[in-house]
Amino acid sequence: MLTSIFQQLRQLNRSGKVRSRDMVDYAKRDKQVRRIILIEGSANLLVLICKTVIGLSTGSMAILTDAVHSLTDLTNNLIAWIVMHFSSLPADRKHPYGHRKFETLAVFILASILIVLAFELALNAIKKEDTEVSSSGIELVIMLSVLVINIVVTSWQHMWAKRLDSDILHADATHTFADVLITSVVIGGWQLSARGYAWADRVCALGVAILIIYLAYKLFRRAIPILLDEYAIDPQEIINVIKNVDGVMDVSRIRSRWIGKTCAIDMIISVDSSISTEESHKIADEIESLIEKRFDTSDISIHVEPEKNYITSD
Repeated sequence: MLTSIFQQLRQLNRSGKVRSRDMVDYAKRDKQVRRIILIEGSANLLVLICKTVIGLSTGSMAILTDAVHSLTDLTNNLIAWIVMHFSSLPADRKHPYGHRKFETLAVFILASILIVLAFELALNAIKKEDTEVSSSGIELVIMLSVLVINIVVTSWQHMWAKRLDSDILHADATHTFADVLITSVVIGGWQLSARGYAWADRVCALGVAILIIYLAYKLFRRAIPILLDEYAIDPQEIINVIKNVDGVMDVSRIRSRWIGKTCAIDMIISVDSSISTEESHKIADEIESLIEKRFDTSDISIHVEPEKNYITSD
């Protein structure tokens, strides 16, 4: 199973030479993201099996708890895969802007899970009772192999997250990195506990919990502004681009919002009331062209008003 996973990783690396900016076809991008999530899920299944077997054989509650955590990772992979299916659906009557925010919503959910995990880890470290555990060479080798798998997966995911410019892969890679930290603490605590230093497990676990909270905070900072429709582009930047367009008397109600990795912009412009509709349309076309070149977006809506009906900014 492990060999099969690494073969899939190599195959995917060889086939993915295209940068995210060149991937205009979102369907192909989303298919690639789903494939990556599926491979990661296979790795998490292998990790779950290893941790469960070692936890039961050594009597280590820390390893068994980590196995439960790996089960939640597997569940997250399933949720992410389903979310990517819905986010790739085209725009429809009820969702005129498409379904790209499903991906951002998944990032928010993963960050929330990290927060819950961090607090559970901290509480478990504080309340945990000292128990006698065992350790052998082969069991340590297996757990170290699990750690290596997590390190390879998180590095590989970060690479693809940048290449595909995918928020959900960034979030999942962050989650997997948290797994690396947790597994490292579990192995260290397990070994020290087997040698009579039970306190070390608590200290390391609390340190990791704080770091996981910080990782979740970074994911929240990425997702919340998009979910709350914080502006994607400062309105003043847009004004600076179009203020010198011939025929524009004024610009008002400039709005922008993120939709996945692209943004939508709408505004009202005032033009001379004496010019024709065709001339007004040419002005709007020029503005659209400038905005598209400057901000790399094509979802632009411009409402033209005659100067005498000038509308003030909201």
